[in-house]
Amino acid sequence: MDNVIRRRTLGARLARWAVYAVLVGMALFYLLPLVVMLLTSVKPLEEIRAGSLLALPQAPTLAPWVKAWSEACTGMRCEGVGGYFWNSFRIVIPAVAISTFLGALNGYALTKWRFRGADLIFALMLFGCFIPFQVVLLPMARTLGWLGLSNSTAGLVLVHVVFGIAFTTLFFRNFYVAIPNELVSAAKLDGAGFFRIFWRILLPVSAPIFVVSVIWQFTQIWNDFLFGVAFSAFETQPVTVALNNMVNTSTGVKEYNVDMAAAMIAALPTLVVYVLAGKYFVRGLTAGSVKG
Repeated sequence: MDNVIRRRTLGARLARWAVYAVLVGMALFYLLPLVVMLLTSVKPLEEIRAGSLLALPQAPTLAPWVKAWSEACTGMRCEGVGGYFWNSFRIVIPAVAISTFLGALNGYALTKWRFRGADLIFALMLFGCFIPFQVVLLPMARTLGWLGLSNSTAGLVLVHVVFGIAFTTLFFRNFYVAIPNELVSAAKLDGAGFFRIFWRILLPVSAPIFVVSVIWQFTQIWNDFLFGVAFSAFETQPVTVALNNMVNTSTGVKEYNVDMAAAMIAALPTLVVYVLAGKYFVRGLTAGSVKG
């Protein structure tokens, strides 16, 4: 009997280690492009030509990072991606804040202040999540021109807010459905109004879904290229457009280390967000999945 138990225990351990080995192998394979980018970005150009992609740098240098930030060519000018990096923050921060706040209000109104046509409005907003972005480029361009926001940071913020509201409303609506309606009813009996209930009851318990919305919106807006290249002028372009211009601009010798450094710079904010808040993203997605 003891031998049977030992064999079963050993078999369970081997199975567990096999699963871990497979998962680690898949993670390493998935991270391989990132490793190649990082190694290439700290190698001199001569070493890149002479060595392999996975070879460790013999003479590590941060010169490619400095050049990518401040000196590399983007389009017709050579000034690096630094300025465009801050352009992206000027777009992302207000767009994320506004779309998240409006999504929270919409989700609150659609679940706790029921009115005629609420389901239809939610269905139409949900339908907006599935409209291809390419379809609305021309109507949106005409709208921005009519508003006087063409080729401006404010115009890009407006575009991302409009397209983000559908997703944030979906997040908050599904989260607020799980909150008991009795809390809102009791507050109404005490004389609390629309915004007081929102600030005093709904917002204090909304931290998990706010994290989900912020991470989702931040990632989508920061990585956007289509709207950035379509609705911005040269001085208002986000970092993704500047990165594309740098990689596809030929000024003689192709500097792969500078290109990789610029790509790493462009990816750093989203990597930091996921590393610091990734676990809260999963918790927030499941926070409203069970009612009660």
